[in-house]
Amino acid sequence: MYPFLVTLAEGALRPSEARSLRVRDVVLHPGGSGELTARHRGQARVVPLRPQFATFLREWIDEAGLREDDLLFPGPRGGRLSAAAYKRLWEQAQEAVLPHDELLSWRLGEPVDILRDSTLVRWLRLGVAVATVAEHAGVAPACLALRYPYCFRLEAAQIDWERLALATCPPEPTAR
Repeated sequence: MYPFLVTLAEGALRPSEARSLRVRDVVLHPGGSGELTARHRGQARVVPLRPQFATFLREWIDEAGLREDDLLFPGPRGGRLSAAAYKRLWEQAQEAVLPHDELLSWRLGEPVDILRDSTLVRWLRLGVAVATVAEHAGVAPACLALRYPYCFRLEAAQIDWERLALATCPPEPTAR
């Protein structure tokens, strides 16, 4: 289950995307980096993998004895990992790592999607271009602005009003 959760966080994947990944969707480059192809609603996108994470996945695939057509994260019976199974394990993971007082607060019960959200927020706050984050997340840039408005700088922008007026004024009529 740990590789599944790490993949959600590292690639900012939706749980449904990670549950559907097959070993063939992971490309590990000789130099250490890699990429995975995630699919959502019939749309595929390529998510780059940091070298450390590519190595982690390579080890996971080897240790689990997975083959090209196998699910990357099979369920207990070899089929697709059920939502109930990963949600149950996510709750257990929270209980294992959160201090007792936080277990009783709002933090317990956070859905596993918080892993994806946290990664997207981190990328935006690090200054990764909104279009790049949107592409890696498989969403429109406007969705990021609506979901994470606190990640965008709101300080007053300096506008060159004269230049703007010149650029937007209609052309002078020509004499006939």
